[in-house]
Amino acid sequence: MAPRNESARIEDYALIGDCRSAALISNTGSIDWLCLPRFDSPAVFAALLGTGDHGHWTIFPADEVIESSRRYLPDTFVLQSVFRTATGVVEVVELMPVDHHPAIIRRVTCTEGEVGLHQELVVRFGYGRVLPWMRRQRRQDDQMLLATAGPMALVLRGDQLPRSVGNRHVGEFTLREGESTDLVLQSFRSYHDLPDPVDVDHAIEQTTIWWQYWAGQRVEAGRYDDAVGRSLLVLRALTERETGGIVAAATTSLPEQFGGERNWDYRYCWLRDAALTLEALLAYGYEEETEHWRLWLLRAVAGDPQDIQIMYGLAGERDLEERTLDHLPGYQGSRPVRIGNGAVRQFQADVIGEVMVALDAARSHGLREDRFSWPLQRAMLSRIEKTWQQKDCGIWEIRGEPQFFTHSRVMNWAALDCGIRAVREYGQDGPVERWESLREQLREEIEDQGFDQHRGTYVQYYGSDQVDSALLQLPQVGFCPPDSERMLGTVAAIEEDLLADGLLLRYRTDAGVDGLTPGEAPFLACSFWLAEQYARSGRTADAAKLMARLLAFRNDLGLLSEEYDIGAGRQAGNTPQALSHLALVRAAGAINGVIGRRGRKMSQSR
Repeated sequence: MAPRNESARIEDYALIGDCRSAALISNTGSIDWLCLPRFDSPAVFAALLGTGDHGHWTIFPADEVIESSRRYLPDTFVLQSVFRTATGVVEVVELMPVDHHPAIIRRVTCTEGEVGLHQELVVRFGYGRVLPWMRRQRRQDDQMLLATAGPMALVLRGDQLPRSVGNRHVGEFTLREGESTDLVLQSFRSYHDLPDPVDVDHAIEQTTIWWQYWAGQRVEAGRYDDAVGRSLLVLRALTERETGGIVAAATTSLPEQFGGERNWDYRYCWLRDAALTLEALLAYGYEEETEHWRLWLLRAVAGDPQDIQIMYGLAGERDLEERTLDHLPGYQGSRPVRIGNGAVRQFQADVIGEVMVALDAARSHGLREDRFSWPLQRAMLSRIEKTWQQKDCGIWEIRGEPQFFTHSRVMNWAALDCGIRAVREYGQDGPVERWESLREQLREEIEDQGFDQHRGTYVQYYGSDQVDSALLQLPQVGFCPPDSERMLGTVAAIEEDLLADGLLLRYRTDAGVDGLTPGEAPFLACSFWLAEQYARSGRTADAAKLMARLLAFRNDLGLLSEEYDIGAGRQAGNTPQALSHLALVRAAGAINGVIGRRGRKMSQSR
């Protein structure tokens, strides 16, 4: 098998994970992305953003594959792939066990005839930059291949270890019907003892049980049950098991425009995305995750509310300085590759609104306030009182000039609305009259300056004639009914300006608002928001039609990235994307008539 020179298509990757990190495995058996021990740790396999020389681990039939298939074991992230060659059939089961040191298990079994397999291991710590010290070791029957560089170390165990060939390790082996071999890669600190070998049978069994138990707690989702179930599992997989932090995606720098510069690091915890994720999880019965995240939030934003950031590290870290990795050529030539995210220093006025809406949903589901959670919400409302007259960078994190984005103004309104309800309906303390006054002032301002009377639509920002798909969230937070005249006019304008081959762009990048080179693919979450809006405004046939089309963009395992390039017929952007999956969940709920409380009961302030 020749050395690999290019990554697979984004939709050709499967995800396996242990709720601490995740690996991407191509449909040709190559693990091209793996960060250890956390989602945001430096990658040890980075071929996804470069070539095979930047790190990968491949196990694949040596002869031509004439048929293949793959699936997850039901309600899990245990991947089962089947490959048929002219001589036989082999099955590969791959997973990251949930109760061990960070590890990857790959069990290869021949189920028919005999199959020759090729294995190639290229370990490169530090995002493909650091060549490790590799050595073989044997302890009784325990055969090992060790890789060490500074504090990081990997150990590969199994009876089919590859041999050194230059700066890579390759091997060939043959399995006959009924034969099986296990290969287990474990991560550990180089100054610690070797981790104990994994009991593979037990790990497969327990990991399967763990995922299926979690999935079994959810409420049924009607006609879209399979899609919703897989999306909720994705959201769980992106939630760090120990800290409760929720990452936006498992990857960095997968391009929004192939060959372009819109390549960002999504391996961090955006308050906005996490809050929206919690709303989706709450709607299907997952209250424990809400409590876990609320505790994460309290730790992350502890201190002066004026210092609240839009995103944090998995444990609440604040320093997420953005830099480029110039040694990596990028996904299929899309540069630069970035780690960290410069948007961490932006002022995005909508974020507190999304957090307050999520905490309001938790309250309505019966989650009690503790002695810290309501004071935190009061502190966030205090920040809005101090900053509501400031321009911001908006939900899309523009790198152009700040504006008074209408969506952000509405999210300020929504935050106050939630605080007012907490006092009026749930007996919390707070300056409710002052909040009510500011809420009404914001509404009047939005209806006056955020609405284009001539065209009959809300606008992207004050003084603009552009629209923005984020305006579809106005009914979601109770600012206006989905079938109000102004909202219907906004939908019509969004359809006219932002539909591209039937899918929604976020906004017109050629308008220059974001300070970047124009061009990107349609944003999947926005199209799901449109399907939800259709459903909630009575356009049920349009909603179902759009939903069916969007579901067809999932890969064969039910995974969605950030965007979909219609012209190229392929997924684009980081993957799997939490926002795409949670928007799917919301749209399914709307079409099924099972929408959130705020969708059922519009604010009484109107």
